[in-house]
Amino acid sequence: MTVRAAFADQARSCRALGSELTARVVERLGDALQPAQGAVARRVLDWPGDASPRGDSVPLRLAGALHALVLSQADAELAAAYQAGDPGAPLLLAAIQRHQAHVMHWLDSPPQTNEVGRSAALIGAARFLAGLSPLPLDLLELGASAGLNLNFHRYLLAPDRGLAPDPRIFGPGDVVLAPVWQGDLPATAFTVGAGEGVDLRPVDARRDADRLLAYCWPDQRERMARLRAALGLARDLPPRVVAGDAADFLEDRLACRKPGHVRMVYHTVAWQYFPPAVQARCEAAIQRAGALASADAPLAHVSMEADGGNGAALRLRFWDGQARAWSLGRADFHGRWIAWDPIPA
Repeated sequence: MTVRAAFADQARSCRALGSELTARVVERLGDALQPAQGAVARRVLDWPGDASPRGDSVPLRLAGALHALVLSQADAELAAAYQAGDPGAPLLLAAIQRHQAHVMHWLDSPPQTNEVGRSAALIGAARFLAGLSPLPLDLLELGASAGLNLNFHRYLLAPDRGLAPDPRIFGPGDVVLAPVWQGDLPATAFTVGAGEGVDLRPVDARRDADRLLAYCWPDQRERMARLRAALGLARDLPPRVVAGDAADFLEDRLACRKPGHVRMVYHTVAWQYFPPAVQARCEAAIQRAGALASADAPLAHVSMEADGGNGAALRLRFWDGQARAWSLGRADFHGRWIAWDPIPA
């Protein structure tokens, strides 16, 4: 895929996920960038790897750099155009010219969105697991980013309520997840005993909050509000995320059984970014731990990953002396909707 095709592909994805503003920014830059415009344009157009959303996500790196300028109020003209919802290509290119060093720095790193809306699916899976075992969950998240989804048990699932919930029920700092929910809502209560995540490049939810917000699409106000609330909670209850390789982490953590807990290994739209060798080692570690699992030390593997269908597939594997598996349904990549339909696999 060419770099310009990667921008067009990303624009289509943004529109499908409800962000017309980000789609316009990406689309216009993909059409307008030329090598003569400076170092940023040359670097983007000569990108040495896969610039697409399935690779280095170069369009979102550039979009994040521009949104960061808006959030920090570093470029009043750009901020006004974003507020109006229709920044033209000349204005976008001029902003890049004015802030080349800033944009070049943002091109160095992949986007880190840490999408909190996916926690709605994790809450559903945890409630389903509580129906299989009453033991507290020991959370192990792969590709955890800032670890915001390690706090999923502290979020409130209120399907179809929107982000203006009744203040008599929800407080101003609550993280409220309000997906359109199809199917029966699992209701069994669960508890979490401990949680830890791993990421190659962890993001500090307290120090790097502005970076996470910049990768959130600016016209999705509910999503931005949800992320701000989750970051506020993480400042008070910081999740533990270690820097490292997912396979190394999982092999180490699953080497010993943990009686009295359900070990819940999970990942949400992360597996596809692991190299095949890492995927194979993670799967082998899960299978070894599953073979040693028992009723007093079960193992669960929950995944929310793309499979070519509508949204992401929700899957659960569970070992407690026997091995069982379910397709739990499907979910929007940002958690806007969940089609809950548990079927034994």
